[in-house]
Amino acid sequence: MSGGHNGRVDETLGTALRRWRDRLSPLDVGRTSRPGRRALGLRREELAELAGLSVDYVVRLEQGRATSPSAQVVASLARALQLQPMERDHAYRLAGLLPPQEGTISTHVPAGVQRMLARLGEFPVGVFSADWTLLSWTPAWAALLGDPSARTHDERNLVRAVFTAAPSGLAAWPVLQEDDALSPALVADLRTALVDYPRDRGLAALVEELRSTSAEFSRLWDEGAVGPHVSARKTIVHPQVGEVTCDCDVLTVPGCDVRLVVYTVAAGSADAEKLEFLRVTNGVRADGPSPSGPGLLSPS
Repeated sequence: MSGGHNGRVDETLGTALRRWRDRLSPLDVGRTSRPGRRALGLRREELAELAGLSVDYVVRLEQGRATSPSAQVVASLARALQLQPMERDHAYRLAGLLPPQEGTISTHVPAGVQRMLARLGEFPVGVFSADWTLLSWTPAWAALLGDPSARTHDERNLVRAVFTAAPSGLAAWPVLQEDDALSPALVADLRTALVDYPRDRGLAALVEELRSTSAEFSRLWDEGAVGPHVSARKTIVHPQVGEVTCDCDVLTVPGCDVRLVVYTVAAGSADAEKLEFLRVTNGVRADGPSPSGPGLLSPS
Protein backbone atom coordinates (compact mmCIF):
# COMPACT_ATOMS: atom_id res chain seq x y z
CA MET A 1 0.00 0.00 0.00
CA SER A 2 1.37 3.38 -0.90
CA GLY A 3 1.91 6.30 1.47
CA GLY A 4 -0.48 8.52 -0.47
CA HIS A 5 -4.20 8.51 0.17
CA ASN A 6 -7.32 10.44 -0.67
CA GLY A 7 -9.08 13.18 1.26
CA ARG A 8 -11.56 10.82 2.90
CA VAL A 9 -8.75 8.79 4.46
CA ASP A 10 -7.04 11.99 5.61
CA GLU A 11 -10.26 13.18 7.22
CA THR A 12 -10.70 9.85 9.00
CA LEU A 13 -7.14 10.00 10.30
CA GLY A 14 -7.78 13.53 11.53
CA THR A 15 -10.96 12.45 13.31
CA ALA A 16 -9.11 9.60 15.00
CA LEU A 17 -6.25 11.85 16.08
CA ARG A 18 -8.68 14.33 17.64
CA ARG A 19 -10.54 11.54 19.46
CA TRP A 20 -7.33 10.08 20.86
CA ARG A 21 -6.07 13.52 21.85
CA ASP A 22 -9.33 14.41 23.61
CA ARG A 23 -9.28 11.31 25.79
CA LEU A 24 -5.84 12.04 27.31
CA SER A 25 -5.76 14.32 30.33
CA PRO A 26 -2.75 16.50 31.15
CA LEU A 27 -2.09 14.25 34.16
CA ASP A 28 -1.73 11.25 31.83
CA VAL A 29 1.36 12.84 30.31
CA GLY A 30 2.81 14.25 33.52
CA ARG A 31 1.38 17.76 33.37
CA THR A 32 -0.70 19.62 35.91
CA SER A 33 -4.15 20.86 34.93
CA ARG A 34 -4.18 24.60 35.53
CA PRO A 35 -7.26 26.32 37.02
CA GLY A 36 -9.55 27.66 34.34
CA ARG A 37 -8.33 25.23 31.70
CA ARG A 38 -11.16 24.61 29.24
CA ALA A 39 -9.69 21.77 27.20
CA LEU A 40 -10.44 18.41 28.80
CA GLY A 41 -7.91 16.57 26.67
CA LEU A 42 -4.51 17.54 25.35
CA ARG A 43 -4.12 20.72 23.38
CA ARG A 44 -2.67 20.48 19.89
CA GLU A 45 0.39 22.34 21.15
CA GLU A 46 0.93 19.72 23.83
CA LEU A 47 0.56 16.84 21.38
CA ALA A 48 2.99 18.52 19.00
CA GLU A 49 5.58 18.89 21.76
CA LEU A 50 5.17 15.27 22.86
CA ALA A 51 5.48 13.92 19.32
CA GLY A 52 8.30 16.21 18.23
CA LEU A 53 6.18 17.80 15.49
CA SER A 54 5.32 21.38 14.65
CA VAL A 55 1.93 22.63 15.82
CA ASP A 56 1.08 23.63 12.26
CA TYR A 57 1.66 20.09 11.03
CA VAL A 58 -0.55 18.60 13.76
CA VAL A 59 -3.30 21.05 12.76
CA ARG A 60 -2.95 20.07 9.11
CA LEU A 61 -3.08 16.37 9.98
CA GLU A 62 -6.24 16.80 12.04
CA GLN A 63 -7.87 18.91 9.34
CA GLY A 64 -6.94 16.45 6.60
CA ARG A 65 -4.69 18.92 4.78
CA ALA A 66 -1.49 16.90 5.32
CA THR A 67 -1.69 14.05 2.86
CA SER A 68 1.21 11.70 3.50
CA PRO A 69 2.50 11.35 7.07
CA SER A 70 5.57 9.14 7.19
CA ALA A 71 5.84 5.96 9.26
CA GLN A 72 8.16 7.84 11.63
CA VAL A 73 5.54 10.53 12.18
CA VAL A 74 2.79 7.97 12.82
CA ALA A 75 5.03 6.09 15.26
CA SER A 76 5.76 9.29 17.19
CA LEU A 77 2.07 10.21 17.31
CA ALA A 78 1.19 6.71 18.53
CA ARG A 79 3.71 7.00 21.36
CA ALA A 80 2.58 10.51 22.30
CA LEU A 81 -1.11 9.49 22.27
CA GLN A 82 -0.37 6.34 24.29
CA LEU A 83 -2.15 4.14 21.76
CA GLN A 84 -2.65 0.45 22.33
CA PRO A 85 -1.07 -1.87 19.70
CA MET A 86 -4.33 -2.33 17.77
CA GLU A 87 -4.95 1.42 17.79
CA ARG A 88 -1.41 2.03 16.58
CA ASP A 89 -1.94 -0.36 13.66
CA HIS A 90 -5.24 1.39 12.90
CA ALA A 91 -3.41 4.73 12.78
CA TYR A 92 -0.93 3.34 10.26
CA ARG A 93 -3.74 2.08 8.03
CA LEU A 94 -5.61 5.39 8.22
CA ALA A 95 -2.40 7.09 7.10
CA GLY A 96 -2.20 4.79 4.08
CA LEU A 97 0.72 2.84 5.54
CA LEU A 98 1.26 -0.79 6.42
CA PRO A 99 1.51 -1.43 10.18
CA PRO A 100 4.83 -2.78 11.47
CA GLN A 101 5.19 -6.41 10.43
CA GLU A 102 5.53 -9.36 12.74
CA GLY A 103 9.15 -10.36 12.95
CA THR A 104 10.32 -6.73 12.98
CA ILE A 105 11.35 -4.62 15.95
CA SER A 106 8.61 -2.41 17.34
CA THR A 107 9.27 1.24 18.14
CA HIS A 108 6.01 1.49 20.09
CA VAL A 109 6.23 2.43 23.76
CA PRO A 110 3.24 0.92 25.61
CA ALA A 111 0.79 3.32 27.23
CA GLY A 112 1.60 1.99 30.71
CA VAL A 113 5.29 2.72 30.22
CA GLN A 114 4.46 6.21 28.94
CA ARG A 115 2.35 6.92 32.01
CA MET A 116 5.12 5.66 34.27
CA LEU A 117 7.66 7.92 32.54
CA ALA A 118 5.32 10.87 32.93
CA ARG A 119 5.45 10.34 36.69
CA LEU A 120 9.22 9.82 36.75
CA GLY A 121 10.13 13.04 34.98
CA GLU A 122 12.57 14.08 37.70
CA PHE A 123 14.61 10.88 37.24
CA PRO A 124 16.93 10.22 34.27
CA VAL A 125 15.16 7.37 32.45
CA GLY A 126 15.47 6.31 28.81
CA VAL A 127 13.38 3.75 26.91
CA PHE A 128 15.16 1.62 24.30
CA SER A 129 13.90 -0.77 21.64
CA ALA A 130 15.13 -4.35 21.17
CA ASP A 131 18.04 -3.16 19.00
CA TRP A 132 18.98 -0.58 21.64
CA THR A 133 17.73 2.52 19.87
CA LEU A 134 16.56 5.27 22.22
CA LEU A 135 12.82 5.83 21.77
CA SER A 136 11.76 8.08 24.63
CA TRP A 137 13.30 9.81 27.62
CA THR A 138 12.45 11.93 30.63
CA PRO A 139 13.40 15.61 30.97
CA ALA A 140 15.95 14.65 33.64
CA TRP A 141 17.65 12.32 31.14
CA ALA A 142 18.11 15.28 28.77
CA ALA A 143 19.35 17.46 31.63
CA LEU A 144 21.98 14.91 32.69
CA LEU A 145 23.12 13.55 29.32
CA GLY A 146 22.09 16.22 26.82
CA ASP A 147 18.96 16.48 24.70
CA PRO A 148 18.96 13.78 21.97
CA SER A 149 15.79 15.01 20.28
CA ALA A 150 17.51 16.38 17.18
CA ARG A 151 19.60 13.24 16.64
CA THR A 152 18.91 10.69 13.92
CA HIS A 153 17.74 7.13 14.49
CA ASP A 154 21.26 5.79 13.88
CA GLU A 155 22.82 8.31 16.26
CA ARG A 156 20.47 7.18 19.03
CA ASN A 157 21.58 3.53 18.87
CA LEU A 158 23.51 2.50 21.98
CA VAL A 159 25.30 -0.46 20.39
CA ARG A 160 26.64 1.69 17.57
CA ALA A 161 27.73 4.31 20.11
CA VAL A 162 29.59 1.73 22.21
CA PHE A 163 31.41 -0.08 19.40
CA THR A 164 32.14 2.65 16.83
CA ALA A 165 33.43 6.18 16.65
CA ALA A 166 30.28 7.33 14.85
CA PRO A 167 28.57 10.48 16.20
CA SER A 168 26.30 9.59 19.11
CA GLY A 169 23.13 11.30 20.22
CA LEU A 170 22.95 9.41 23.50
CA ALA A 171 25.31 11.65 25.45
CA ALA A 172 26.47 15.14 24.60
CA TRP A 173 29.48 14.79 26.92
CA PRO A 174 31.75 11.96 28.14
CA VAL A 175 30.27 9.03 30.06
CA LEU A 176 32.82 6.87 31.86
CA GLN A 177 32.08 3.30 32.99
CA GLU A 178 34.01 1.34 35.61
CA ASP A 179 33.90 -2.01 33.79
CA ASP A 180 33.26 -3.43 30.32
CA ALA A 181 30.36 -5.75 31.21
CA LEU A 182 28.08 -3.73 28.94
CA SER A 183 29.74 -4.80 25.68
CA PRO A 184 29.11 -8.58 25.87
CA ALA A 185 25.59 -7.95 27.18
CA LEU A 186 24.77 -5.77 24.17
CA VAL A 187 26.17 -8.33 21.73
CA ALA A 188 24.09 -11.04 23.41
CA ASP A 189 20.99 -8.84 23.11
CA LEU A 190 21.49 -8.35 19.36
CA ARG A 191 22.04 -12.07 18.88
CA THR A 192 18.73 -12.78 20.63
CA ALA A 193 17.00 -10.03 18.67
CA LEU A 194 18.09 -11.57 15.36
CA VAL A 195 16.27 -14.76 16.35
CA ASP A 196 13.19 -12.92 17.61
CA TYR A 197 12.96 -10.53 14.64
CA PRO A 198 14.13 -12.45 11.55
CA ARG A 199 12.39 -10.07 9.14
CA ASP A 200 13.92 -6.88 10.49
CA ARG A 201 16.26 -5.63 7.78
CA GLY A 202 17.50 -2.72 9.86
CA LEU A 203 18.64 -5.06 12.62
CA ALA A 204 20.42 -7.37 10.18
CA ALA A 205 22.12 -4.37 8.58
CA LEU A 206 23.22 -3.06 12.00
CA VAL A 207 24.86 -6.39 12.88
CA GLU A 208 26.64 -6.57 9.52
CA GLU A 209 27.80 -2.96 9.87
CA LEU A 210 29.23 -3.57 13.33
CA ARG A 211 30.92 -6.82 12.31
CA SER A 212 32.68 -5.00 9.48
CA THR A 213 33.60 -1.81 11.36
CA SER A 214 34.33 -2.95 14.93
CA ALA A 215 36.97 -5.56 15.66
CA GLU A 216 35.73 -5.84 19.25
CA PHE A 217 32.12 -6.43 18.21
CA SER A 218 33.22 -8.98 15.60
CA ARG A 219 35.34 -10.83 18.17
CA LEU A 220 32.55 -10.94 20.76
CA TRP A 221 30.07 -12.02 18.11
CA ASP A 222 32.30 -14.84 16.84
CA GLU A 223 32.98 -15.97 20.41
CA GLY A 224 29.24 -16.22 21.05
CA ALA A 225 29.51 -13.71 23.86
CA VAL A 226 26.74 -13.79 26.42
CA GLY A 227 26.23 -11.75 29.52
CA PRO A 228 23.41 -10.28 31.59
CA HIS A 229 22.93 -6.61 32.21
CA VAL A 230 24.18 -5.80 35.69
CA SER A 231 24.12 -2.63 37.74
CA ALA A 232 26.93 -0.35 36.64
CA ARG A 233 28.61 2.75 37.99
CA LYS A 234 28.87 5.52 35.42
CA THR A 235 30.39 8.96 35.67
CA ILE A 236 28.96 11.70 33.47
CA VAL A 237 31.39 14.57 32.91
CA HIS A 238 28.87 17.39 32.69
CA PRO A 239 30.00 20.84 31.48
CA GLN A 240 27.90 22.64 34.12
CA VAL A 241 28.57 20.62 37.28
CA GLY A 242 31.58 18.44 36.52
CA GLU A 243 31.57 14.73 37.32
CA VAL A 244 28.27 13.11 38.36
CA THR A 245 28.61 9.46 39.39
CA CYS A 246 25.42 7.42 39.09
CA ASP A 247 24.20 3.87 39.43
CA CYS A 248 22.85 2.68 36.09
CA ASP A 249 20.32 -0.16 35.91
CA VAL A 250 18.57 -1.85 32.99
CA LEU A 251 14.95 -2.86 33.60
CA THR A 252 12.72 -4.94 31.35
CA VAL A 253 8.96 -4.61 30.93
CA PRO A 254 6.87 -7.81 30.95
CA GLY A 255 4.88 -8.31 27.77
CA CYS A 256 6.87 -5.96 25.55
CA ASP A 257 10.41 -5.87 24.24
CA VAL A 258 11.61 -2.51 25.52
CA ARG A 259 14.31 -1.75 28.06
CA LEU A 260 14.38 1.05 30.60
CA VAL A 261 17.76 2.51 31.50
CA VAL A 262 17.57 4.29 34.86
CA TYR A 263 20.21 6.52 36.46
CA THR A 264 20.05 7.06 40.23
CA VAL A 265 22.26 8.74 42.81
CA ALA A 266 22.56 8.25 46.56
CA ALA A 267 20.29 10.58 48.53
CA GLY A 268 22.13 13.41 50.25
CA SER A 269 25.33 12.88 48.26
CA ALA A 270 27.28 15.48 46.31
CA ASP A 271 26.10 13.75 43.14
CA ALA A 272 22.48 14.18 44.27
CA GLU A 273 23.08 17.90 44.76
CA LYS A 274 24.56 18.18 41.26
CA LEU A 275 21.65 16.30 39.71
CA GLU A 276 19.18 18.51 41.58
CA PHE A 277 21.00 21.59 40.28
CA LEU A 278 20.65 20.27 36.72
CA ARG A 279 16.94 19.61 37.30
CA VAL A 280 16.34 23.13 38.57
CA THR A 281 18.37 24.89 35.88
CA ASN A 282 16.61 22.87 33.17
CA GLY A 283 13.12 23.41 34.59
CA VAL A 284 12.52 19.76 35.49
CA ARG A 285 9.63 19.29 37.93
CA ALA A 286 8.22 16.20 39.61
CA ASP A 287 4.86 16.90 37.93
CA GLY A 288 6.25 17.37 34.41
CA PRO A 289 6.96 18.05 31.70
CA SER A 290 6.26 14.79 29.99
CA PRO A 291 8.69 12.33 28.41
CA SER A 292 10.14 13.21 25.03
CA GLY A 293 10.89 11.34 21.85
CA PRO A 294 12.76 11.94 18.62
CA GLY A 295 12.96 15.62 17.80
CA LEU A 296 11.17 17.77 15.29
CA LEU A 297 10.21 15.30 12.62
CA SER A 298 9.96 15.99 8.96
CA PRO A 299 6.29 16.05 7.92
CA SER A 300 7.05 13.83 4.96
